[in-house]
Amino acid sequence: EAFFGRAPLTEIDPDRVVALGAALQADVLVGNKPDDEMLLLDVLPLSLGLETMGGLVEKVISRNTPIPVQRAQEFTTYKDGQTAMLIHVLQGEREQVADCRSLAQFELRGIPPMVAGAAKIQVVFQVDADGLLSVSASELATGVSAAINVKPSYGLSDTEVTDMLKASFAYAKEDAAARMLLEARVDGQRLIDALSAAMQQDGPALLSPDETQTLQLGIQALEAALAGDQVQLISAETQNLSQASDDFAAKRMDQEVRKALTGQSLDGVLGQNQVTADEAH
Repeated sequence: EAFFGRAPLTEIDPDRVVALGAALQADVLVGNKPDDEMLLLDVLPLSLGLETMGGLVEKVISRNTPIPVQRAQEFTTYKDGQTAMLIHVLQGEREQVADCRSLAQFELRGIPPMVAGAAKIQVVFQVDADGLLSVSASELATGVSAAINVKPSYGLSDTEVTDMLKASFAYAKEDAAARMLLEARVDGQRLIDALSAAMQQDGPALLSPDETQTLQLGIQALEAALAGDQVQLISAETQNLSQASDDFAAKRMDQEVRKALTGQSLDGVLGQNQVTADEAH
């Protein structure tokens, strides 16, 4: 009393005070909506994501998300026969890798070789109550996985966070336009790569000289569009080439079906279909 200048308050149970405080903090940590009189401070200051094809950033957890938090998202391979994937973890609000903060990189190996887009890679972002980020990637068919831990806020000042947010607002329009262009280029190049590989493998047997020339001209037109920066032109040429290759894709599908049925009797095929139908029921 002599030190503080007032009589100490003794009618409050200290154990009850600690218990109530712990209960309130636990309520915040599990993600419950706070009361009007509470201020939730434990949130992510910047978005977390990873790099995708074309140097783009795919945000997995948005900024201002309360922590702890966990988010999962599926990705796939870009090239045929791809057996590894680089996971580049990023922080920031911009749309391109060059404009965001690199946090960590690790590689997922052992992906079964498949056609592009067939593999399923699940990436999980988990931020605990202390702000520690854990990122794991696993191939769903085989279970092969890899992971890394990182502290997103390490070495990042409040001023730097503010500057990154201001830049995202200032360049929002330019970033959106750049993302549309890069996405169009990725889609166009993916179509060229897939069609070129298919023509090399099955073109001589399934395509006439005129059909081959038509597809080659379509590829050249799309390549010319990809060299520019007109999103509408790239999208139009991509659609034109996709439509021009529909018949070729159908022929390849028919060829695969014939290969699968070669040497099998009609009764055998019907029997397999019956088993499949019974299993479905």
